[in-house]
Amino acid sequence: MTFISTDALRAERVDQVRAGMALQRHRGPDDTEVWHDDRAVLGFNRLSIIDIENSGQPLRWGPPEDPDRYWMVFNGEIYNYLELRAELASSDGAVFHTEGDGEAIVAGYHYHGADWVQRLRGMFAFVIWDAREQRAFGARDWFGIKPLYTAATPDGVAFSSEAKSLRELTGTARVSARALQHYLVLQYVPEPESMDAGLTRIESGCSFTVEDGRLEQTRYFHPVFDSRPVTGPESQEALYDRIAAVLDDSVAKHMRADVTVGSFLSGGIDSTAIAALAKRYNPDLLTFTAAFRAEGYSENDVADESARAIGVEHVTRWVTEEELTRTLPLIIWYLDDPVADPALVPLYFVANEARKHVKVVLSGEGADEFFGGYTIYHEPVSLAGFEHLPMALRRGLGAVSRALPNGIRGKDMLRRGALRLEDRYYGNARIFREEQLPGLLRPYDPSISFHDVTDPLYEASRPWDPVQRMQHVDLFSWLRGDILVKADRMTMANSLELRVPFLDKEVFEVARRIPMSEKLAGGTTKYAMRKALERIVPEHVLHRRKLGFPVPTRVYLKGDSYAWARDIIESSPTDEFIDPKAAMRLLDEHRAGVADHSRRVWTIVCFMLWYDIFVAGTVTPEVPRPQYPVRL
Repeated sequence: MTFISTDALRAERVDQVRAGMALQRHRGPDDTEVWHDDRAVLGFNRLSIIDIENSGQPLRWGPPEDPDRYWMVFNGEIYNYLELRAELASSDGAVFHTEGDGEAIVAGYHYHGADWVQRLRGMFAFVIWDAREQRAFGARDWFGIKPLYTAATPDGVAFSSEAKSLRELTGTARVSARALQHYLVLQYVPEPESMDAGLTRIESGCSFTVEDGRLEQTRYFHPVFDSRPVTGPESQEALYDRIAAVLDDSVAKHMRADVTVGSFLSGGIDSTAIAALAKRYNPDLLTFTAAFRAEGYSENDVADESARAIGVEHVTRWVTEEELTRTLPLIIWYLDDPVADPALVPLYFVANEARKHVKVVLSGEGADEFFGGYTIYHEPVSLAGFEHLPMALRRGLGAVSRALPNGIRGKDMLRRGALRLEDRYYGNARIFREEQLPGLLRPYDPSISFHDVTDPLYEASRPWDPVQRMQHVDLFSWLRGDILVKADRMTMANSLELRVPFLDKEVFEVARRIPMSEKLAGGTTKYAMRKALERIVPEHVLHRRKLGFPVPTRVYLKGDSYAWARDIIESSPTDEFIDPKAAMRLLDEHRAGVADHSRRVWTIVCFMLWYDIFVAGTVTPEVPRPQYPVRL
C-alpha cells in the first residue's frame, strides 16, 4: 500500500496505511514493513517466494553514489529476473544487494526509464518512489494478473492491491450506479471502474506517474492479433512446434521459486497441459481440484484420471452446499468488487486446501483468450450468411425473432444474426440483457450501455477477423474483469500465490499470429494448441469440453438454498438500487421451474452481500487470521 502526498506528509496517513495493510494481511503473512519520508509512505505485506531471507519490502535501491534514492513496493513475480539482473550488471554496472526479482525492476527503471517495464516477463503491480526527484512511477502487468486500486484524496494519491485498504483513507464505500448497471449485464465491474464510486483501478498494460498530486497513466501494451496464412503440413507442424516450445519455456520460468510449486487440475486441456509440463521440472508435483457431490457437477473422476495419466499425486477438496452459502459473505469480503461467478466458491476452497501443501500453484487461465477456446467463437462462422444481407433485411429478421414465442427453435439465432458483431458480442458472461433491467434496477439509465466498454475495443480491432475481434474484447473485459479477479482474490485470500503460464508475453507473441482456421478447425476450439499438446496431454483430455470448476447453483437455489437467497433479498437495505419484489419474482420463478434464473439471482445476491458488508455494515464476515507458521 502506498500514499504519495502533495505536500508534507500528515502523520495520520502513516497510521492509515498501517491499518489498511492489516486488512490485507492474507496477501502476505510472512512479514510486514512500513517506510516513509516527508512525502511518501510505503507499506508491504510479504509472501516470501524468492530469496526468502533477504528480499524484504519496501525495497531500497540506488546507484552507489545515491543508495537511498528509490523505494519500491512490488506485488507479483518477474520470471526473467535472472536474465535481467545479469544484463543490468553487465551492460550498466548495476550493483545488487539481494538475490530477488524486485531489484531487476527498480535498477532497470533507473538505467532505462519507463520503457523498462516492457522487458518484464511476469505478473506485477508496483510503485517506485524516487525520493530525490519527489516523483513516483509504477505499472501493472500486461494482462492484469495482479490488481492495483487507486484513490485521490485532497492531499495526495493512494494505491493498494485491495480496495478495502484504501477505504482507511477514503471512508465507507459509495455505490457507483454506472458500475452497478454494467455489473448486472456483465457479472463484473469493467476496468477501470470499481463498484465503489470513490475508487478506480490502474488498467492492465499501463504504467503511471505521480508528481505534485497528479496521476498520469500511459498504455505500454497494445495487443495486436496479426494472423498470417498457414499453408502445407510443414508450416502447420512448425506452428505446433512453436506453440509447444513457448509453453514449455513459460512453465519452466514460472516454476522458478524457493518454495514448493503445485498445480490446479480440473481435468480439462488447459490445466492438464500446465500440470504435465510442470511435472518435467518437479517430478513430485502435487495437483489440486475442488468438486461438488451434486449429480452432474463433479469432474473429480476426470481430474483423477488425468492425474494418473501424467503421473502426479492428486488432492480433491469436496465442497458442500452449506459451505457455499456460509462462506459466500467472506468470499465477497475478499473480492472487494462483486464478481457474480459461482466458480469463486470452489476456487476459494481448493486454494485453501492447496495452501496446506504448497505456497505456489500454477493454473490454466488465459488459454481460451489466447488460442480461441470459447465455443461462442464459432458464432461468426455459423452466422456468416447473415453478414451478406442488407442491414434493413437483417433488422426485419430481428423483428421476426421478437414475434416468435420463447422456446421456438431458431429464435435466438435469428435475433443474434440480425445484429452486428459489435451489438451482439460483449463478452462471455451475459447475465441481464439491457432491456431486462428496467423494473429491476431502480437507477436504470438508458444512456449507459455495454457499448461504453466494448466500442473502443472494436474500433481498435476493425481490420481483424471476427474471432480476433472477440478475443480482443475478452482480453480487456472478461479476462481481467472476471477470470483474473477471482483467481487472484481467492488464492491470495489463502496466502497462496497463483501463477498463470499461458498469460505470458512470449506466449502471446506466438498465439496472436494463429489464423482462425487453426483455432476452430475440425469443429473444435484451440485446434492449434491441441495439436501442439498431443505429445504432452493424455489422449482422453485432448478433445474434452471445457470444464473449470462447475457449481450447482441451479440445483441449490431450487432446494435448501432458496431460503438463504430469499432472506438476503428480503433483508438487504438495497431498495434504492434493486427492486426486491422483482428480485423475489426471479427467485420464485426459478424454484417453480418457469425459467433458469440461477445466474441472475446469484448476481443480485452477490451485489446485496457486497452492499451489506461495505456500505451498510449490516453483515460482518468473520475473517480468519492467516496462520502459516511453516514456510512451505
